[in-house]
This record gives sequence, structure tokens and C-alpha cells, in this order.
Amino acid sequence: MKSTSHTITTTASRIVVSNSGAQKVYIHVVGNGTVYLGGSDVDSTNGMLTQKNAVPIELFIPRGNELWAVVASGTETLKILQENGAS
Repeated sequence: MKSTSHTITTTASRIVVSNSGAQKVYIHVVGNGTVYLGGSDVDSTNGMLTQKNAVPIELFIPRGNELWAVVASGTETLKILQENGAS
């Protein structure tokens, strides 16, 4: 497994890069803010809403896809755990 930490701001950030195979990732929003997940065009109106300070969520990322994150205001910390071989 590979662990990473990301500080998410109001500018979309790539948090999972594309890979030659499918990836399973676990995402944990550390604080009390809301993080929105999606593609490179993610924003607070079209992103998948995460729960504040909740248990980690498991996502399946298909081969060749990326995952991006953004917040509506301020900053938030995300912790990500990926399978071995993930970028």
C-alpha cells in the first residue's frame, strides 16, 4: 500500500493519477470541511460531496482515469491509501 497526504484548496488538485490498471483507493477527509471529488473540472457544484470528518471512503478508479479534489473555501487535508503499484 502507498500512503499520501494532500492539502486541498479552492483550485482543483489531482489526488490520484491515471494508471495502466484499475485502482482501489481509500480517502479520508481529516478535518471538518467538505471536499468535492471528481474529474479535472470538479468544483463545489458538480463534485461528489464527502462527509465531514467521516470514516475513509473506498473508491474504484478505472484504468486510465484520474481523481481530483477541491473545497469551496479554505483548505482541507486528505489522506489517501492506494494499492501497491498505484501511482
